Amino acid sequence: MANKYLAAILSFFIPGIGQAYAGDIKKGIIYFLVAFVALGIVGSFFVDSVLDSFYYIIDILISIYAAYDAYLMAK
Repeated sequence: MANKYLAAILSFFIPGIGQAYAGDIKKGIIYFLVAFVALGIVGSFFVDSVLDSFYYIIDILISIYAAYDAYLMAK
């Protein structure tokens, strides 16, 4: 059984790792690809622009949701 707090912490810093730790590797890969890779590529276009803060807000919200989802999965 996975530790729910560790799953949440892992998924907050790297979305998808907590889901994989909790046992759903497929869901973890999807979270990683969407949240970490896609937002990283999109975020590179917002460097030094007005929308830069918008990107960071979206990134934090996705990280929080991924951590919450990993927490629920590991319960």
